[in-house]
Amino acid sequence: MARKTRRTFTKEFKLQMVQLHENGKRRVDLCKEYELTPSSLDKWIMQYQRKQSFKESDNLTGDEKKIREQQKIIKQQEMEIDILKQVALIMGRKSKL
Repeated sequence: MARKTRRTFTKEFKLQMVQLHENGKRRVDLCKEYELTPSSLDKWIMQYQRKQSFKESDNLTGDEKKIREQQKIIKQQEMEIDILKQVALIMGRKSKL
């Protein structure tokens, strides 16, 4: 079974697809003609209608941005805790010697 390679699209291409759709070209026709998945095209249309941007970070709500920020902080703190645990183990071994 041949594996499909992941295609990437420029923001210009995405914008062109959104504009074609807004000008009346059917979604089904766009997907067939340009070999797109319906979910990709729908995502581009939604992103452009929301914020006129295709960047994932530009299309996050305020709450989603806060959640991502908190997840970064939690990950950093977990790493710091792991380092402190390792230091405690090393110090415990040294004090026994």
